[in-house]
Amino acid sequence: MFMIMYMSIIILLISNTMMFISIILSKKSFSDREKCSPFECGFDPKSSARIPFSLHFFLITVIFLIFDVEIALIFPIINLFKMTNIYMWFKISFFFIIVLLLGLYHEWNQNMLNWTN
Repeated sequence: MFMIMYMSIIILLISNTMMFISIILSKKSFSDREKCSPFECGFDPKSSARIPFSLHFFLITVIFLIFDVEIALIFPIINLFKMTNIYMWFKISFFFIIVLLLGLYHEWNQNMLNWTN
């Protein structure tokens, strides 16, 4: 027990020391208008390089990734069926599916699943 505690303290100290050294030694850069503007062969840019970002598309992407990870977490439940008794498997599966359905209901309630505004 103490060995794990000592190792975690040592790892914490080493990582914090490395982060502190990197902050001290990092190159300071001063941003000016020329450095922040896009480079177009020496000419002034014709239009803004910063296109507007669709927050709605980003949220739909995050929801898709969450459901994708949830599907990846469901696959081991199939193998778990062979290793445990049916009652324990049913409890685990039911709890997991209920959590997924509650998340889906919350997203539906917040109108996050609408493709258009």
